[in-house]
Amino acid sequence: MNKATTDRARRLLCLSLLTGLTLFTAAAASTTSALSAEACPGNPGALGTSRTIVVDPREHPKIGTMQYAETLPLQDKEVVLTFDDGPIPKHSNAILDILASECVKATFFIIGRMAKEHPEGVRKLIALGHTVGTHSQNHPLSMNRMPIEKAQQEIEDGIANTTAALGDPALLSPFFRIPGLLRASVVEDYLASRGIQTWSADFPADDWRHVSPQKVHDLAISRIAAKGKGILLLHDIQPRTVAALPGILRDLKAGGYRIVHVEAATPDKPKTPTEPQQWQLHPVSETVAVTRWHKVPTFAFAHDDMLPAPAISASDQMLSLTENFDRMRRPRNAVPLPEQAPWPREAPLQTMIDTATLPVPAKTLFELAERHGTPIKALVQLPHHAQQTAPARGSDSDAIAKLISLDASAARRTIPGAIPPGLHPTAVAAPR
Repeated sequence: MNKATTDRARRLLCLSLLTGLTLFTAAAASTTSALSAEACPGNPGALGTSRTIVVDPREHPKIGTMQYAETLPLQDKEVVLTFDDGPIPKHSNAILDILASECVKATFFIIGRMAKEHPEGVRKLIALGHTVGTHSQNHPLSMNRMPIEKAQQEIEDGIANTTAALGDPALLSPFFRIPGLLRASVVEDYLASRGIQTWSADFPADDWRHVSPQKVHDLAISRIAAKGKGILLLHDIQPRTVAALPGILRDLKAGGYRIVHVEAATPDKPKTPTEPQQWQLHPVSETVAVTRWHKVPTFAFAHDDMLPAPAISASDQMLSLTENFDRMRRPRNAVPLPEQAPWPREAPLQTMIDTATLPVPAKTLFELAERHGTPIKALVQLPHHAQQTAPARGSDSDAIAKLISLDASAARRTIPGAIPPGLHPTAVAAPR
């Protein structure tokens, strides 16, 4: 086989490989499109639900960085949608229709009283593939301060009514959100003892406030973008949420975000394998060396006026008083004197200034300058003392006139609390 034939065979082989790769890519794209169309009928470009994670409530009993150290083990740009306070058919059904149009799954925290009043709304959530948790019986905004017995009753009644609406206890997920996020450690401990996971959130959209639907949309998108991933808190009973949700889902898709569904682990449904750092919103990278350094201990440094003065040892004296014992001409019977050491001598230590010692105030600081030279022998009594010694007879105007006269006749006055001239500030006042 000559060289030309070999080169032609190589080109044909490369062309065949490229053709096969193109056909495989087109087939894969067609399959993906078919799966998307099948997963979300009527909306091939829907946001959809990217994946489902299964969590064990006993291993991570509290989630949501608005209040706790951990959150769900999400990747960047993954969002979990949650809705509170339903069901109310008028608005809850509209929320479910919007989610269904985008094939999005969410987690709903049900009020027991609403489940008892609208049980069909709770069953509809399960039929559409959503997760159902509980949100107390009556939504009290006082679970952070009510007696634990009353809080337990709120929790258990809400669970009982929601379970009754579902008809099967296995359909209820062991997820609970405290009303108003008004947490209390005793309530959280009780929920953990029951194997129930306490959900907070990573960002709200403030849709329970009197704001516009556009404001709800803007808050949701901006807060999701700020944290990059997490749990979004919404309410399916608010008309403003119904109006804002389509835009929120549309912009999440445009921004490359993905929706994650959450379910609770069961004996037949094992938990999703995770690492501890995945439960942190922004875990520190393992490659950062500083995260593995030991913490610097806290030392108790002594005050500068408590430091001991350095002692001069005998060796220090020898170094500072080095003598030259070489034979040299000296006057007869003269005493040899020490010479300067050939190396730099240590500088003498300067006396430390005692910063705690303040100068003594001058005696004149406590004296009141007076023009009169006659010393005051006794302090003039205050006016209210004079009022007590004033005669009871006569009119009030006469008594005031006498007080003014008495005050004006004083040759010298002092300020109450002042030290009379000539009296040392530390002297003890003579008894009256």
